[in-house]
Amino acid sequence: MRIRLALFALAVATTCFAQQEIRLYDGVAPGSEGVQDNERVNRGQDGRIQTISGVVTPSMTVFLPDAGKATGTAVILCSGGGLMSHSWGSDVLNMAHWLNERGIAAIGLKYRTRVMGGPGGPGGGGMALSASVTEFGKITKSNANPDTSESGVRNIDNAINDALRCMEIVRAHAAEWHINPDKIGYLGFSAGGGVGIGATVRADAAHRPAFMATIYGPSLIDVEVPENAPKLFIATRGDHHNVAAGLVSLYLDWKRAGANAEMHLYDDGTGPFGPDDVGNTSGTWRESFYRWLQFNGF
Repeated sequence: MRIRLALFALAVATTCFAQQEIRLYDGVAPGSEGVQDNERVNRGQDGRIQTISGVVTPSMTVFLPDAGKATGTAVILCSGGGLMSHSWGSDVLNMAHWLNERGIAAIGLKYRTRVMGGPGGPGGGGMALSASVTEFGKITKSNANPDTSESGVRNIDNAINDALRCMEIVRAHAAEWHINPDKIGYLGFSAGGGVGIGATVRADAAHRPAFMATIYGPSLIDVEVPENAPKLFIATRGDHHNVAAGLVSLYLDWKRAGANAEMHLYDDGTGPFGPDDVGNTSGTWRESFYRWLQFNGF
């Protein structure tokens, strides 16, 4: 079936690199029929996007390095925000610029988020997950999602489907964007890590990433490590409740399956961390990730 893509260039004065936005679906995204579009964009004083919420029409924004320095590697960025919003400024714009400087293409994935009051809205039920890093045995199949309600499952399923669709489009445009189709992977933050992991374990051969990196983002679905599982990079703080336990479980599942996995478990805090947090050891994660990419041929 011929796929029509709505492409348009974005002139963004507050960033110093070119962007192109592509809608993931031609028409209503499957699973979002009847959901009202109520997307909201929050900008900082400089006019740059900080957060995006209420996403019903998913898209991807392409940030390409100069063709002369392109390495062929591409990273699909899955931002955090608890499936309620996207931390677009920190997780996409900042990271895309950093990756482009190193010749790596960046794809900002604006997957669907929870929409209040519609079929994708919150529901009842769910579990009260509580596990410290030493209690990782409480995590079943590496699933650290505290929301097991019908709507919670629907939300993560929609986001995972968007990630798979994004991978499909990137591979279709690989030659045009100077990307090696065998060097495309996910980098997710918080809930975005769960989106990337979900897409990785559900992917068929055509959609399987070359690597998966998650930064304080555990799986939000049951994990069955696939055959020929891609290389896995994990970074989190050891005292990040539930998250660290879920990621330790994920690391062990990957290793039990004989797959390649590397984990950085920092002992300097209880929650998220940024690349510029120079006062803590977790602030070095970005350089560790970059070295990991290089070591593994990406």
